[in-house]
Amino acid sequence: MKIFKTLILALTLAAFAVGGAWAAEAKAPAAGKPQTQCPVLGGNINKQFYADYKGKRIYFCCGGCDAEFKKDPEKYMKKLQEQGIKLEPCPAGGEKK
Repeated sequence: MKIFKTLILALTLAAFAVGGAWAAEAKAPAAGKPQTQCPVLGGNINKQFYADYKGKRIYFCCGGCDAEFKKDPEKYMKKLQEQGIKLEPCPAGGEKK
């Protein structure tokens, strides 16, 4: 009887451990979310306004935001990364200057 109780306890603890791992995996974003907001002003993006930086395409809400982005691109890249944004790669053919 003691072996049976020990076995049940071990199986129960294993089930909790596996369930906790599954829950943690479900909370973590697998691939990140797409960019929907301008990193400079926070408005909805307009895909006509963008800058290419280090192989990634960053979209903005208006034409003035790309100039602001270019003053300190790492600041805005860090902001996007902290938000869990997955940026689109630059299309083949190089970066827009």
